[in-house]
Amino acid sequence: MFCVILGNTLISTIPGFSGAGPTPEKTLLTPNLDAELVTTGRITSLPLKPNTPTGCPTPASITRAMIELTGVPPLFINAGLKYPLTVSYLDALGGIGEDPRSSNAVPLAKNLFLHGQEIGKFLSWSSDLLILGECIPGGTTTALCVLRALGYPATVSSSLVQNPVNQKEAFCRQVLTGIAANNITDPIEIIKRVGDPMIPVAAGIANTYTGTLVLAGGTQMLAVCGVIKAMNDSVPAVATTVYVRDDRTANVQELAEMMGISIYYVDPGFGELGHDGLARYCHGEVKEGTGAGGAMFMACMMGFTPDQIQKKIFETVQAYS
Repeated sequence: MFCVILGNTLISTIPGFSGAGPTPEKTLLTPNLDAELVTTGRITSLPLKPNTPTGCPTPASITRAMIELTGVPPLFINAGLKYPLTVSYLDALGGIGEDPRSSNAVPLAKNLFLHGQEIGKFLSWSSDLLILGECIPGGTTTALCVLRALGYPATVSSSLVQNPVNQKEAFCRQVLTGIAANNITDPIEIIKRVGDPMIPVAAGIANTYTGTLVLAGGTQMLAVCGVIKAMNDSVPAVATTVYVRDDRTANVQELAEMMGISIYYVDPGFGELGHDGLARYCHGEVKEGTGAGGAMFMACMMGFTPDQIQKKIFETVQAYS
């Protein structure tokens, strides 16, 4: 089974923090549009092509290619969105993530974890291998805050070529002041203060899912792993792209080793396909998202060859040009 947890955090609307949308405010629409694309093969609610302003295919278009190749239908989980979804989904009954500089980021963190547990039980009856991705613009910043609050010397990736490291660091220092002053160590309380809606849902699913779970994503899923480890649960494997691994502004492999995580890096060879937009992944644009790395990993696990995977991705993104 292939699932993606969708959510929003107001952090994505801060100028310069997220490249997952044409404007900061429109990043709040990205999960909805990605869900449409992955489910139907096109963006249905707006007249848009699934490319960044520079012509780089979005990771959701890569995920869509793998859905078509494998025939595995996607399932979406709403952890907390500003706008209504236009595709079928499971609802974790959350709300949009708030700005932790002015309020608790995820007031319903405990409830979201409990609802994640219920979803994990349901998915256990439905599958024996679950690839669990995420789409939450601004989520690398919340991941940074959560990982630091849990005691990890984390540096995180970004969808932007120029990772706004200094901006994220200043933000993180500001919002973690209260965590340190009050000696907060409980992982759910940390999520409540500085996290986002995706994290507690994913941790809840991991707590009750009885099959083999693979978290599909980069630094955001490492934050989920940090929470799971702090709860003394078994930490699942992670699948992401080599473009996240090779991001010099992030220490993904170091964090994985600290947590004892098995992490798989998919190398789709986008620089060799003759597609200028896909080649931009090799130069640090986008890197990962909407479970793209996990979707390619899933296709590989199902027996599809690298050539078949590359060909399907190329054909799919060419159709959106």
